[in-house]
Amino acid sequence: MASIVKSACPLNCWDSCGFHVTVENDKVIKVEGDPSHPITKGKICGRGRMLETRTNSPERILYPLKKVNGEFKQIPWEQALDEIALQLKEIKEEYGSTAVLHSHDYANNGVLKNLDQRFFNAYGGVTELYGSLCWGAGIEAQKWDFGDAYAHEPEDVLKSKNIVIWGRNVARTNMHFYERLLEAKKKGAKIYVIDPLFNATAKIADEYISVKPGMDGLLAAGIIKEILHLGLEDRAFIEHYSYGFEDLEKLIESISIEKISKMTEVSVEQIQLLANVFADKPTSTFMGLGLQRYKNGGNTIRLIDALAAISGNIGLPGGGANYANLQVGQSFDISKLTLSNRREKHRQFSIMKQAEEVLSATDPEIKMIVVTCGNPLTQVPDSSIVEKAFSSVSKLVVIEQFMTDTARLADYILPTTTVFEEEDLYYSSMYHHYVNYGPKIVPAPGEAKSDLWIWTQLAERLGFGDDFRFSRDQWLEMSLQSLSKKGLSLDKLKENHNIELPVKPVPWDDFQFKTPSGKYEFTAINKGALGQLKLAVPEESKWNKPELAKKFPYNLLTIHPLRSNHSQNYHLFSKSTQLKVEVARNIADEHHLMDGDSVRVWNDRGEVKGYLSILPKAHPNTINIDEGIWKRFGGSVNNLTSSGESDNGLGSTLYDCLVNIEKITKLSQ
Repeated sequence: MASIVKSACPLNCWDSCGFHVTVENDKVIKVEGDPSHPITKGKICGRGRMLETRTNSPERILYPLKKVNGEFKQIPWEQALDEIALQLKEIKEEYGSTAVLHSHDYANNGVLKNLDQRFFNAYGGVTELYGSLCWGAGIEAQKWDFGDAYAHEPEDVLKSKNIVIWGRNVARTNMHFYERLLEAKKKGAKIYVIDPLFNATAKIADEYISVKPGMDGLLAAGIIKEILHLGLEDRAFIEHYSYGFEDLEKLIESISIEKISKMTEVSVEQIQLLANVFADKPTSTFMGLGLQRYKNGGNTIRLIDALAAISGNIGLPGGGANYANLQVGQSFDISKLTLSNRREKHRQFSIMKQAEEVLSATDPEIKMIVVTCGNPLTQVPDSSIVEKAFSSVSKLVVIEQFMTDTARLADYILPTTTVFEEEDLYYSSMYHHYVNYGPKIVPAPGEAKSDLWIWTQLAERLGFGDDFRFSRDQWLEMSLQSLSKKGLSLDKLKENHNIELPVKPVPWDDFQFKTPSGKYEFTAINKGALGQLKLAVPEESKWNKPELAKKFPYNLLTIHPLRSNHSQNYHLFSKSTQLKVEVARNIADEHHLMDGDSVRVWNDRGEVKGYLSILPKAHPNTINIDEGIWKRFGGSVNNLTSSGESDNGLGSTLYDCLVNIEKITKLSQ
């Protein structure tokens, strides 16, 4: 007989939904939304529903695999764990523990996913990754400006007079916020969308502003210039609660509004309109993650922050420069899980340049890579170098559910559980502030094991098993220790299935910032020359690399796919996936291209081939190819992208990418 169990989505996205999971005969039958969830209220996206398909897929890896003479062979868990533990022991003894690289990403959420750090710290400390492919430049930027990256709670948008959605298609990536936009619009709020692509969110906007990719920071500078010209700035905030405004003022004076209009390809009239919108408080700004995936990415977010600040929309109900909401994750005692004090040695590689750093590493060289929660061969930029690097090490261990591009290269694949086969807590660091409880609902198929079980078994073999001798409940209680003082307990969470975390609904409403000065910093005091705002443009642009721009005249975007969380679901679609190349109308006209044509997109780093789709309202000279597509389906688009780092060193430059395009007779198989 079927039963319905409350659960939660593990995907690291904006919404962090509550689930109703239908189970029959120890099998997940259907995944639907939980109507009682205070934020998601019974509605979930296709990516969440796909977790049923993911759990039940016949393509799942169910047994440990070892590559023998180029072919994968099923082996017992005991053998796999014994051999991997022995290799870890020998590598540490001969080369030191930092000869092991832990390559990971954050596509899957879960408080207990942090226990991989506990394992590697107790092992002695390995080579780890810093930065983020996804949102790192923007996080760092807001830390320079505010001292941290906090957002307003979801209901606060209903207090906004104006809502600016900047480089963020919430209809695709944040469906519950999209519903609140519709509600706010009914209440009289005006919606403005700034984006190179005319997307589903733009369709509900009162005004759509098309901007040249990567020029958002310069556009923000233009709006600031017009606000100052009209005398609409918030002088009280500037004088009492900010530092470095004179530097910003001097910067803005160095460029004309006409030049900004020409470079951003946004009319002077639209810039003037936006100046009045920001001055007509409260105006809330919601920034997307693509804005900061450029060499100038940190500076872009800082200029948009500065715009919100000078217009008086910081600390104001219905306002805010909303990018991320790290205060949610800061509610948990993650440090108690990770044991960072046990680390004897430590080395870091940039997540963007991990491949180059693997190939050039000395003292010690990288001898083993362990991959968790990620598919770097598809997701890390400049894929050809990534494949070379991950093929170069003595041992590659991948903890996975499917035979991804990365798993195909592995020496060992360890099969792991899905969300419904393990217990954990889930939350979003980007949007709402509720934590969800996800119980174990069904047994894992075959011999798939949880990540925690794998770390525990390896720890036993390596002599630090005591560090992992805790029950699942004890681990979860450890992560909630500081919350218990505020009346929030694991028992209460299990009973209610979600609880509200004690975060500030309107950040900075006391104007007490976490910066060195205690004020909002237009100039970051402790960052030297880097702390000065700049009128920066993308690295791959006609202003910085004119010859490259002549050879490759089109801006490539690689936005988040609709039905897959990064690369997770492409192999599960009922219809075979093909790489789709979406282009602005002017590109199609210049090359005499029509919908459905086979095309090649290339630059000096590589190429991809796919079929054409024309975007009639996209910004001129713009191409989009959704990220995450596997090699076998025509990807990865990261064959084209750069492994460069953002201006503040913590973000990727995935969108800072120029390409060319041509029609081909047919796609190669």
